[in-house]
Amino acid sequence: MRLFQNAGLYPAYRERLKKLIKGHSGFAAITDVFLGDRYGACHLLDPVLTRHRDAFFTNADFVPAQLAWAKVNGLASTATMDEILLAQIEEHRTEVFYNSDPLRFGNDFLKKLPGTVKCSIAWRSAPSGSLDLSGYDLVVCNFPSILLMYRQMGWRSAYLAPAHDPVMDEYASNDDRPIDVLFVGSYSRHHRQRADTLEHVAGLVDQFHIEYRLAASKLTRIAEHPMMTLLPLDRYRRPRSVSGISGRPVYGRQLYELLSRAKIVLNGAVDMAGSDRGNMRCFEAMGCGSLMLSDSGNYPDGMVNGQTVCTYATLQDAVHRIERLLDDHEELSRIAQSGHELMVTRYSKRAQWERFLELVEDVA
Repeated sequence: MRLFQNAGLYPAYRERLKKLIKGHSGFAAITDVFLGDRYGACHLLDPVLTRHRDAFFTNADFVPAQLAWAKVNGLASTATMDEILLAQIEEHRTEVFYNSDPLRFGNDFLKKLPGTVKCSIAWRSAPSGSLDLSGYDLVVCNFPSILLMYRQMGWRSAYLAPAHDPVMDEYASNDDRPIDVLFVGSYSRHHRQRADTLEHVAGLVDQFHIEYRLAASKLTRIAEHPMMTLLPLDRYRRPRSVSGISGRPVYGRQLYELLSRAKIVLNGAVDMAGSDRGNMRCFEAMGCGSLMLSDSGNYPDGMVNGQTVCTYATLQDAVHRIERLLDDHEELSRIAQSGHELMVTRYSKRAQWERFLELVEDVA
């Protein structure tokens, strides 16, 4: 099966990748750098990560790589990103097009796919609003309530989970974990539940080593600048208890390294999937050997409170669980190790790929 996977890049990571590829030229070299940094690897299929000869991968929104491919393959310098992606699919003789960036490449793009493409699959794990993905043969994610929403819209949908990146095992074996509680992600007053949790847990900073790595908007960075303290920008500022322990967000192998230094990784869902849980941070934290502590809800198979993960019901419960876990190193280690074992076995790359093949067979 000739597989083509396309993935989009978070804007902040795109800037990191530009730095990483300095000194590298050509599409293949840039792709090697990206895959080596492991950004979003939980969602990349096994043939992509192992560089199977029948698999082609690209970040169609990363201009330097796409232009490098276009130049070597004789496309005009005025070619658009859509035209370059279509040319790649045609040259590869793609049979299955798996797109993790359907916001950019929706139904209009699908109508232009060459005849070799027998099956088109999109990953989309959020409510899609006015976005129409009915042109895809299948839309997948790991949130049952969102999949139900898709079916109610008339789209064919199915469950597909992220998977354990085996490179994480290099980091999971680390026993030197000086960070007691780590959170990596976004902070927004609009996501009130997560924001409240971060504020409450920050209150433990006098007892434990707590570290947040938060993605901040441009307005937040401006509002928190020392020279802006007198301006009425409070709505954009994070509470001092949060900003005081916050650093810049990290991605790729930098994220793996940071997770490997944390005993507990704090997670918190946003409202998009209702009571469903299972965002990528769950897989990354457990994969790197940390204990994942998150809000209660409907988790993927095997993620069981007190066995492979820990969950909390209230803000105060989150604080109490952190205190108890950090006071019982044996219990903390047991749950973290069980969580990692769950990733290695049930959520392996092989299992993800076998599930993907089943879905392709169902819709082909």
